[in-house]
Formats: sequence, structure tokens, C-alpha cells
Amino acid sequence: MPVHESAALRALIDDRYGELVARCRAAGVPLHDDAGVAERIRRTLLASDFAFDVWCRQPQWLAPQGLERLRSGGDASVRIDAIKLSGDEATSMAALRRFRHAEALRLVFRDVNGLDELPETLSATSVLYEALLGVSLDWSEHALATRYGHSRTHEGVRQRLLVIGFGKLGGSELNFSSDIDLVLAYPHGGQTDGARPLDNSEYFIRLGRQLVRLLNEPTVDGICARVDLRLRPFGNAGRLALSFSAMEQYYQSEGRDWERYAWIKARPVAGDLAAGKQLQELLRPFVYRKYLDYTAFAGLREMKALIDAEVARKDLADNLKLGPGGIREIEFIVQLTQLIRGGREPSLRVRGLLPALTACEARGHIGAARARMLREAYMLLRRVENRVQMLRDAQTHDVPDDALSRERLALSLDYPDWDSLNAALAKHRAIVSEEFAAVLMPQGGAAASVPAADRVLWQRACAESLDAGVLEASGFTPGAELAEALLKLPQAAPVRAMSARSRERLDQLMPQLFAAARSSAAPVACLLRLCRLMQAVARRSSYLALLEEQPAARKRLVRLFGDSAFLAERVIVQPLLLDDVLDPRIDQLPFKRADIAAEIARVLTTLEEREAEAELDRVNEFKASTAFRLGLAFNDGRADAVATARRLAALAESVVGAVLALAERELIVQHGRLPGAGSGFSVLGYGSLGGEELGFASDLDLVFVFDGRRAQALSDGARPIEGSRWYQRLAQRVMNWLTVLTRGGRLYEVDARLRPDGSKGLLVSSLDAFAAYQKSRAWTWEHQALLRARPVAGDVALNHELAEVRREILAVPRERSTVLEEVSSMRSRWRAERDRSDANQFDLKQGHGGLLDIEFALQGLVLAHAAQHPELLAVTANAALIEACRAAGLLDANQAAILTVAHADLLRRALACTLDLRSRITPRDAGLQQLCGSVRDVTDALGFAFGRSAHAV
Repeated sequence: MPVHESAALRALIDDRYGELVARCRAAGVPLHDDAGVAERIRRTLLASDFAFDVWCRQPQWLAPQGLERLRSGGDASVRIDAIKLSGDEATSMAALRRFRHAEALRLVFRDVNGLDELPETLSATSVLYEALLGVSLDWSEHALATRYGHSRTHEGVRQRLLVIGFGKLGGSELNFSSDIDLVLAYPHGGQTDGARPLDNSEYFIRLGRQLVRLLNEPTVDGICARVDLRLRPFGNAGRLALSFSAMEQYYQSEGRDWERYAWIKARPVAGDLAAGKQLQELLRPFVYRKYLDYTAFAGLREMKALIDAEVARKDLADNLKLGPGGIREIEFIVQLTQLIRGGREPSLRVRGLLPALTACEARGHIGAARARMLREAYMLLRRVENRVQMLRDAQTHDVPDDALSRERLALSLDYPDWDSLNAALAKHRAIVSEEFAAVLMPQGGAAASVPAADRVLWQRACAESLDAGVLEASGFTPGAELAEALLKLPQAAPVRAMSARSRERLDQLMPQLFAAARSSAAPVACLLRLCRLMQAVARRSSYLALLEEQPAARKRLVRLFGDSAFLAERVIVQPLLLDDVLDPRIDQLPFKRADIAAEIARVLTTLEEREAEAELDRVNEFKASTAFRLGLAFNDGRADAVATARRLAALAESVVGAVLALAERELIVQHGRLPGAGSGFSVLGYGSLGGEELGFASDLDLVFVFDGRRAQALSDGARPIEGSRWYQRLAQRVMNWLTVLTRGGRLYEVDARLRPDGSKGLLVSSLDAFAAYQKSRAWTWEHQALLRARPVAGDVALNHELAEVRREILAVPRERSTVLEEVSSMRSRWRAERDRSDANQFDLKQGHGGLLDIEFALQGLVLAHAAQHPELLAVTANAALIEACRAAGLLDANQAAILTVAHADLLRRALACTLDLRSRITPRDAGLQQLCGSVRDVTDALGFAFGRSAHAV
């Protein structure tokens, strides 16, 4: 026993222990009063009057065999078969109640003596009630069968009642004395097959009543389980049991937000469990929406308001479940994340609170520190709540008022006194309250403070009385184009078709956007883009809810729409990207190649159906989201240009790999596989992709190569084709799927003209043919292109062979002067044809001293010296090549530093142009002129005659 108990508590435990010893003696039950047994019995008496009452009535549980069962680790499911229910209802009810008492005593004994952790106790409690429901339903079905027979569908197939557990039973985290929230359903209409047939609707109602009576009706032994059926459709006014079709119709037409929250934890617990899975799948679209669902905030706020009213009315401020900082607020925080994102992330569709919190943390939606605080608070609140209920087997969530009960509660939880436990509760509840307020309170909408003048602007737009002068007077200059856009917005078909609630959201939101746009970098352009976005999302109330609810999202969106035309266009085309504007993981950029490949694989595994069109849509969404995040990071200065370009290339590489896998899978379904290990197919990335220097709007230069040893082999499918045709179709499918127009646009534009013989050659060539062309017929510029090439997808073994062939081709000894002359000639020709520089503007890519001068110089150095320095061929990225050339002595330290700085700055300027939807031509300034002059000095010193344009300085 603890050493800090009061005299009153010590006397209570001594008296009760003595009473149990006397009961055992009177009943002839041996009680081995050794120190270990006595300690555990006394600790149980400290925590639970219920345990004392059960022991008094059934002292056999204090015998060695009884105590061994109490110590047993197996849950009730391993002992439920020992119940032998007779045909007599009263006898069966008594047996069920005695079994529940014995199992509940075991739960108390193991919990208070530290034999089980809290999750094990809650899970075992849930299993106990599932077992009781199972045997009670079996008994009830048998009882009704003697009069009415068994339920049959119209086709004569037998069917059973489905019992769905909600709340903590559904989450396998039931409290010791919780009621059990149930909904009853059955698959189909029909009737029973007995002598007195009943329509199925009536039969299952009677069966449900019998089940509830067996468990819930008070007897001399008490009740077996408190059953609550109020969560069913239409509540107490609804039918006790409904068919699946009636359930689906109800939730589609009548379902409310609080019911979506309730269904998060729902699961079949008795009866036809297989049919239960079908029902859950049927109702999944009601619970988890296809798109990110920020309308869940409104439902949560309504539920919280109802709970707060009940708390105030019943003075429940200290209620462990409903009071401020209580268990329900923790559940709401986690369930809100589940409802918003669970439609797109099946890994979040988890029933129990702790597993759901872990899932949200694993996906980064709840940060590790927040998750730890919520988890610790939840564990303490649930332990206290469970012990409060174990005290007297009462369905309560309130801490008892009397000092003795509070002392018992504290000591049983290993706190020295009540004040210590109360302080811990207060600390955790304050943390939960703060976290819940942070989730719930960043509210825009009607509560937001918006200048009255901006409300008037929107009202005038709706009344068609807005003009350019009014807009210019309010800070939007020039105002003509914007006035026209604002007048058209309320009249647009999508806006006129909005529901009343969505229109109310729009009317609250637009004045807020006026105020925010006015302080952006480009007020008119920003608001014009916002008008287009509002029209694009008019029929998707969830996106309006996001912007209305979340000031942080609004602020970031407006800044983005003022700063970056490119990213704004992406959001307008794919409003799903609005989630990336708010995502708490936005500052995390684990965009290494392996991370992106793993994430795209995870995204594809979340699809409900493995169908090419849906998979391509999801790949497109992933690509758009990741590229958008990279754009935000670059725009905000969180990632530099070189890292951004490298990550964009890694993204493209992963997309190509995913599309190749999909195409190969579809081809195998149609024609089977070719003999041999692996696919025998490789994708070479050239240009910016191969050089890991991709831009936000870059196309992909791809070349397809196959294993020529399989060219004549036949595939093993129902419609076999020879290898050369198999690979041709695979390449065509990859090209098509990368460029096909989906709901989110094209994945990429693809250029395959760098293949052998260019556009006149075959789309895919054998490795031998590829090598022969490169060795005998390729021009120097093609070897320059090959320097930036690398395998980006396909057969690992063939990729290795291809890399070896590339090294062999490029490591051929070459005359330095010849290489420099040919590279210089090609560069001069390109500049003459493509350089768009003039006296005031500089072409960042083609201009003299620009990006291509750096690239051509590096390529010339590598081609001229690869035979002596084969390590130069190990890298394809320009930034890495600069360092490799310095290490090989081809560039001195100063030259390498100049090229490194110039490359990074020119690339930064080029990416910024793309984000502003401008061509890569920028006004000349002193810094740019100095930078390009330094590049020209280096290339001249290296012996390259790249030519001096008329506008070079």
C-alpha cells in the first residue's frame, strides 16, 4: 500500500479487506494471504468499490484459481464461449451479467496493479462488449427464429442483422462504464422464412429490441451494457433498423456534419461483419469527401457550440470529457484533420484516437511537438476518467467531490495527493484548450474585421454600379479592366448556381480579398487573378470555406497572387493547390530524389481503384503540388535556384518512372511479358532533365532504348507480339501519357528529337543501334548533348549498360583544338539564330556570357579531356561539372568561382522570369553586365571563340 494514505483511507481498506477474508472463510474459499496477493487485493480495493462489491457477492474470485484468472492476459473473447445460455431469457440475462462482472473485475485488477497499460485496458473493455454483443445477438436470433424463421432477401438468400459500433466502442477505446453507441442495419428487403413470416423491416426491428432488452434491461444483477441507439438516422424518431439502401439515401440527403464525425469511428462489431464492410464502403463518400474538405470547420463549430451550451447549462466545466481542454476537444482536433484530408489520404481513416493521432503526425499534418502534448494530455485524462468509472461502475465523466474519493483516485494513479493530480490535469487541459482554440478560432467570415468601404465595393459590383473611378479612388489603378472583371463575377454562371451558404461565403470573402490585395505587390493584377480563382472554385464550397476560415491561407494566397503570375495560374487551373498554400508541412522540403519517388509511390497506393486514368490524374496532382511547393519555396527565398532546379528534375524523373511503370503494367495485361529479367527498357533524360537543371515550365528531352537481344522474342500474353513492337508500343504509351491532356493539364511537353537520326529515326532504338550511331554518325553537338544525358527510369541492368556505353563513347581521345573549334562554331550559330538580346534587354540563356556560354564551355572542356579525366563523365549537372573541372585542373579556383556565382545568379533570374510568366529576357543592369563580362573573360581565356554580339558590353 502507498505510505501516504490518510487514516480514514487506511481504515476503509483494512475494514474491506477484513470483510473479504470473512466472506471467503464463510464460503469455504481459500484465500492465500501472502504479501504479494494481499498487496494487489488492497490496491484494487483502494481504486474500486465495484471490485469490492463483486468480491463480496462472488468470493470465489479470491481463490487461487480466481486470482489466476484475474491476472490472466487473455481478453474476454477467449472465455466468452464458456457462457452457456439457456432458452430461458431471465437465466440467460443473469449469465451475461455475471460474465460481465467477472470480466470487468479482471479489467480493474489488471489496470490498477499495473499489469495493463491504458490502451490495453481500453481495448480489452471494447472486446468484452463486442463478445457480449455477439452472444446476445446469437441468442436473440435463435429466440425469434422459433416464431418467425430467419430473414431472407427477395432472392431467398439468408441475411443477418449488422450491429455497428460508434464512439469509443467503434474506436476500440471503450471506457470501463461507458454506454455503447450502436446503429442497427440490414442489407436488403425481403421477409422471414418461418411459419409466421415477417417483412424484414419489422423482423429486424423486433430483433433489435430483443438484443437491447437482453443487454440493457435492469435485473437483480444490474445491467449488462448501457445501449444507446440515438446515433441512428433521425435519432429517436427514426426506425430502430434500416436497410443499407435506406441508410445510403438518408446520409446523401439528410446527413449532417456531426454524423460525419460520428462515422469516423464506426465499425461493424457484431452480426454480418462482411456486409458491414460493404456498408462502410457505401457511406465512405459521405464521411470522407473526394477533395480537401474545409467545410468540416463549420460542422465542428456547430457541435462545439452545442456542447458548450450543455456544459454551461449543467455546470460541467470540470467534466473530463466535455469541459474546456477535455477529451472531446482532443478528439475534435484529430478528427478535423481526418475529415479534411481523409478523402485523399486513406492512411488517415483510422478509428481510435491514438492511432489516428499517430497517422496525422506521420503524414506531417500535426507536428511532433503538438502530437506529443495532445497524446500526453489524452492519456492522463482517459486514465483519470477510467478510474473515476472503475470507482463505482458509474457512467460519469466528473471527478468526485468528496476528499476521500479524490485521495483514492490520486493514490491509485501514483500521485502523492489530490492537489498534485489536479495540478497535472489543469496543466494538460490548458494546453488542450490552447491547441483547440488555435484550430477553431482563426476564423474569417462574418467575424472578420473588414473596412466598410470594401464591403460597399463588392455590393456595388453585385448591383452593377461599380466603375473604374470608384476602384481607382480606393487604391486600384488602373481600374477599367478590374471593374469589368468584378462586374462579370457575380453574373458568371458558376456564381449564379451557388448554394445559399456558398454565396454567403463568397459575399463575406470578397471584401476581405479587396483589403488584402490592396497591400500586395501588384494590387490590380492580384485582384484580377483572384476574380478568376473565385469563378473557378464557385461550385466547390470547400475551397471557399478554406479561404473564409483561414486568415493565414488568405494572406499567403494574396501575396502569392501579387508576386507570381505563374504560380497564380497554377492555382486557378488546379484549385486543389490551395491546400499547399495552407499546409503546415509547407516549410518541410524533403525533396531528394528518393523522397519524391517514395511519395509518388505512396500516393498511387492510396487510390481505391487501380485504373490508368485515375492514376494519371493522381500523378498529375502530385506533380502539380510538388512543383507548386518548390515554386513557393523559391519565391519565398527558402530554396536557392540550383537546389530548386535539381528538385524539379528529381520530380520529373519520378513522374517518368511512375508513368513508365503504369504503361508497362497496362502493356503486360494486353500482351504479356517478354522473356528475361527486368523490362529491358530504359529512358534517357537529356538536356535540362539529364543535367538536373529543370525549370518550372521546361519540357523533357527523352530518348528510349531497349535491349536488342529481345527484339525477336515473343511476349507470353494472350495476344503475343514480338519484342521490337512491344518496346515501340511501350515508348508510344509513355510519350502519350506524359503529354495527354487530363483534368489538371499535361504532365509535361516531351521532345524526343535527340534520338538517333532525330525525328526521322525510330522512337525507340536498341542499345546496339544507339551505340553504333553515337560512335560512327553522331555530330560533336550530339556528343555535347550526350554529356548531359543520364538514365532516369527503366531496367536497372540496362541502365547500367547504357551508362557504360555513354562513358565509352565520350571518353574517346579528341584533339583539344578541334573540340574547341567545333563547340565554338555551334555556339556562335545558336546565338545568331536564337539570341534575343538587344541594347536594353539580355537573353539569360542565349545571350553572350549567359547560361549557354557556361554550359558549352563546360561541355567543350569535358569532351576535350574526358580521355585523361574519366571522372568528369560521372556528373551531368553544370554546377557539379564546374567543381569537377576545377578538381581536374581544367579551371583555376578563380575561374571556377566566377562560373559558379554566374551560373547560380543567371539561373535564379531565369526561374524568376518563369514565375512572373515572362520570357527569360531581363533588363540589363550593372550587376548583370559585370557577371556576364566575367563569364566572357573566362570562356575567352579557355580558348572558346563564342562570338561577341553587337549588344555585348
